[in-house]
Amino acid sequence: MNGWRRSIKLNTIHSKLLATYLLLIVLGTSFMASYILWSFHVYFMRSRQIDLENWTNALSESVADALEEKNLQRVQLLVKRYGAPQNVTLRIFNQKGNLLSTSDPKLDRQVKDWFQVPGMAEALQKRQAQGVAKGILSRKDRLYIAKPIVRNGQFLGVLRMSITLEQFQNQFAKVIASVLGSLALTIMLCALISARFARSLSRPIEIMRNFAIRLGSGQFGDKLTIHENNELDQLAVELNRMSERLASLDNERRTFLANVSHELRTPISNVQVTVDALKGGAYEEPQLRDRFFQTIENETKRLSRLIHDLLDLGRLEAGVSQLEQQHISLQGLINRAVNAIEPRMQAAGVSLLVKVDNLLIQGDPERLVQAILNLLDNAIKHSQPDSQVIISGNSNGQQAVIKIQDQGKGINEHDLPRVFEQFYTTDPSRTGKSNGLGLAITKRIIEAHQGRIIASSIPNQGATFTIYLPLRTLGK
Repeated sequence: MNGWRRSIKLNTIHSKLLATYLLLIVLGTSFMASYILWSFHVYFMRSRQIDLENWTNALSESVADALEEKNLQRVQLLVKRYGAPQNVTLRIFNQKGNLLSTSDPKLDRQVKDWFQVPGMAEALQKRQAQGVAKGILSRKDRLYIAKPIVRNGQFLGVLRMSITLEQFQNQFAKVIASVLGSLALTIMLCALISARFARSLSRPIEIMRNFAIRLGSGQFGDKLTIHENNELDQLAVELNRMSERLASLDNERRTFLANVSHELRTPISNVQVTVDALKGGAYEEPQLRDRFFQTIENETKRLSRLIHDLLDLGRLEAGVSQLEQQHISLQGLINRAVNAIEPRMQAAGVSLLVKVDNLLIQGDPERLVQAILNLLDNAIKHSQPDSQVIISGNSNGQQAVIKIQDQGKGINEHDLPRVFEQFYTTDPSRTGKSNGLGLAITKRIIEAHQGRIIASSIPNQGATFTIYLPLRTLGK
């Protein structure tokens, strides 16, 4: 039952496309066939009407001559010559509406009131009338014209001529049957073509739909291949990119959770072991007790820093951390960071060289100081005693360029692309001294200021971190 429902869902797009195509085809071909038949009917009726008018115009002159001469024999001769009981009925009336001559006397003997015959009332009032009406005493359609006969302003009588439409209607019925047959054949052929075309369109859409369902269920990294040479190819490319990105994000999420759990487990385990030792009797030895309490305090501070950095990184990545927008002196910003970290540098035996131009940037001073401090902290950790850290700042077009260079061992080439990843450390021996979030937070801060940061290194000569920030001139 579920498989049957799934098949119906998969065929929904195909069914809708096919139904749409068939509806358009039926409407289009039906309209075209109707227009052709209507045009053919109008053209035939107009042609027969013109022929009827020409005949009556020609006959009316001859009949007028005969009526002026009161030559009824000639009138009867004309009617007999041009009338045919089966096809063409010709009647001549006097000015009072009395029948003088007819081509179908057998039928006309049954007519009691000629004023009820279509067109006669208008013609007796000297107005020409024409149209389609049922035959006299029959129910067959006939095309008629009733024409007043006037000579020199004198009303002499009425000429009424009608022709049967039965033959035309029979032929028109055959034409309709032929057109309808052709229409049905055309619709069948178009239906087959439409079914194939609808399938060619719906199949890649169904494939992409199933692909999206798999993505939604967490199956990342699949490859979608569609060869349509249209917009669907581009959509497939974008879906593949999304799949790769989601796979990468999922991998980063798993790695992040693993690293977080590891980073949290280590200080908690250390605290637990220390507390157990104190419970086991170490509390009674003052020197050992003080060292254990110091261990608990250090691990607690480490855990607090880790939690703070995680929250800080989360706010920056989510974009919910509000940044102040101030005009900031680059020299003042660097001096604040240097003054804050100078005691640590002196304790590590590292000197500092600052060469910063008088530039003006815009942003959040506290966040930017945090980013500079993270880079300086990283430089101190990887510098040897009696080495030097160089900070430079200058302009490059519309950007301020800040470089922080240490003289440590540098960063391995395979580590450079990953130095800004969360929890990534290039020196495993320093795992306990750093949580690996400083550079990741720095990168998010710089990017939040519409800037960028890159890392470069020369083996055994040190690493250089370069920051690019939008520049503001002093006059603004």
